[in-house]
Amino acid sequence: MILKNIFFLLSFLCLSVLARAQALTESGLQQTVLKTLDLIYNFEFTEADVLIRQIQTRYPQHPISPILRATQLELQYLPLHENKAATAQFIQAANQGLDLAKKMLDKNENDPEGVFFALTAHSYLASLYNNKGESLKAVGESKKAYNFLRTGFDLANKNPDFHFTSGLYNYYIERYPMDHSIVRPFMFFFQDGDMAQGLKQMDMAARKGAFMRVGANYYLAHIYLKHEMSPSKAAVYTKYLADKYPNNPLFGMINAEALLLSGRYAEARPYVQRLKQMSNKLVPLAVNTFEGMLAEYADKDDKEALQFYEAGLKLPFSESYTKEYHAFDYSGIARIAARANDPNRAKMYYKKALAVGEYKSLVREAKAYK
Repeated sequence: MILKNIFFLLSFLCLSVLARAQALTESGLQQTVLKTLDLIYNFEFTEADVLIRQIQTRYPQHPISPILRATQLELQYLPLHENKAATAQFIQAANQGLDLAKKMLDKNENDPEGVFFALTAHSYLASLYNNKGESLKAVGESKKAYNFLRTGFDLANKNPDFHFTSGLYNYYIERYPMDHSIVRPFMFFFQDGDMAQGLKQMDMAARKGAFMRVGANYYLAHIYLKHEMSPSKAAVYTKYLADKYPNNPLFGMINAEALLLSGRYAEARPYVQRLKQMSNKLVPLAVNTFEGMLAEYADKDDKEALQFYEAGLKLPFSESYTKEYHAFDYSGIARIAARANDPNRAKMYYKKALAVGEYKSLVREAKAYK
């Protein structure tokens, strides 16, 4: 379990890595790849398919097209690991990208392209296997990813996109043992990090990166929400994502969450309404939770808020994407119970919130209730 936690951290750090390849210095192709990524992130998969095939035809021996395909599959079938057919296609695409990256590294073991795409492929597979509960496979892929991640530290000055993985490593290699003390004895295997430096590096990638700008914005927002208890800072990054990619439910959910936790209820309402129009299976739980928060905080209607929170708890959560919303629902019911002078019910629901919640602000609220 300890090793699984450590290497899950590494796979999390590397998730969604894409790199600038030498072939992509051609401005036309570079713009095609960036446009393809924009289409994928905005859930315009039919249009993205056309461009991926064009890239595949022009560069059949380059890992960019299979890695783009894997990225598309991950979002198109969200959550991916619950779809067997899509999972098989994803594994095939990631392995194809890995094989082509290895051919680059056979010629030059420090080739930035080969390093980036090998890191991406191994970390994609590690994340998938972790979500599927296949711990040994996840550990194996994460070990391989870590080797390429270390090489990437030396390449950050050559490519702003490398600041994302370096920054995530610097932050989480220090943060993770703080939150999971059981792994501390094993951390001497890994290079030390610097959380403040990590946040700066990720912010640089969020502002100046080409292929990693989206990933940097998304994970910075997650960090400020979960760990740093600064939803207002998170909202800077989430609004960029939600406005640029309005069809993406992940970006819509994290943006509504950041705005609600910042107390910006009027701004949050239209984003919650937009989420209601999305068909992704992750959305209904999020919408009920957000409607509950609006009813509780903005409308001061505990009765309506309770109905939304209870409806949210009847829906299953995704371990990777929506688990925290059950914790929000439990804590919302606890607050309503406390206001109704029912301390036993409040304590019971705060206990439930602590059992699933990981956000520092939520944990602090639950533990503070007497």
